[in-house]
Amino acid sequence: MRPIRTFTVVPSLPPGLHFLREIAYNLFWAWDHEAIDLFRRLDRDLWEAVYHNPVRMLGSIEQSQLEEAAEDDAFVSHMKRVYGHLIDYTAAVTPTWYGKTYGGDSEPCAAYFSAEYAVTDCIPIYSGGLGVLAGDYLKSASDLGLPLVGVGLLYQKGYFRQYLNADGWQQELYPDNDFYNMAIEPEKHEDGTPVIITVEYPTGPVLAQVWRIQVGRVAMLMLDTNIEANSNPIDRDITDQLYIAGQEIRIRQEMMLGIGGVRALETLGIHPVVYHMNEGHSAFLALERICRLITEHGLSFSEAREVVSATNIFTTHTPVPAGIDVFPVQLI
Repeated sequence: MRPIRTFTVVPSLPPGLHFLREIAYNLFWAWDHEAIDLFRRLDRDLWEAVYHNPVRMLGSIEQSQLEEAAEDDAFVSHMKRVYGHLIDYTAAVTPTWYGKTYGGDSEPCAAYFSAEYAVTDCIPIYSGGLGVLAGDYLKSASDLGLPLVGVGLLYQKGYFRQYLNADGWQQELYPDNDFYNMAIEPEKHEDGTPVIITVEYPTGPVLAQVWRIQVGRVAMLMLDTNIEANSNPIDRDITDQLYIAGQEIRIRQEMMLGIGGVRALETLGIHPVVYHMNEGHSAFLALERICRLITEHGLSFSEAREVVSATNIFTTHTPVPAGIDVFPVQLI
């Protein structure tokens, strides 16, 4: 059932605590122990109840607790210390390794494509090792100051959570991800309208909204097809669930990741010189890049293929047949 109207409720932070929102919306806190201690200090039990999600925590906590924290000089001092660290970190007041070595070019020069990212447990768009690897890439790139941008799919359900029923059997639970209660924000044009890209499928055009997750200095651009502009449920379900069964929906996901990801970067004016594919899920980006070089720059197919081959990087994470997607010829 589609909602009649959508409301976005934001916490009413006291003036003395307005830094909390900025801290919560940068996943830098996920690997900064002092930042984690700050939110735990605000309400330890609630921190656990919201699965370590500071955005949801700020929207759930009692107003009286926020007012009390604003009057607590020790808490305010702790918050300002964390915020100062975040500002110094993201602004690179202390030159990063990349900045000291190569001059600190701020233009993202490498795009990292992955089907899943495990940056923090409160944004469950991952299943295991592949996502952990991708998340660590982004964290390390942020620490080193590397000009990198991540590209992925923003799943409505993500991956399942396990639990045991009354008989002791393992069951799966697929909780919906509430993007507005996570450290995720929609990308917008200068006029305030959301950034939306289009990918042509055999069944017609599919639209995807672009969201941003900030990981320290590195941005993750995430594509979401579960929007009103897509009237066909099949199109809306492209980003419904990570590693969903069924080859047709899987290849539709990989088309959106590869082709849609390149188009999202282009729409936002980001022009990487290197494209890194974390496994083959984003392989369609190579075809999209070849098409663009032919149509926009007049290259022949052989020339375009040579350029793309020289500027693509591929990481094999699971080098066994069971870990590789194989599609029948009619789907290709």
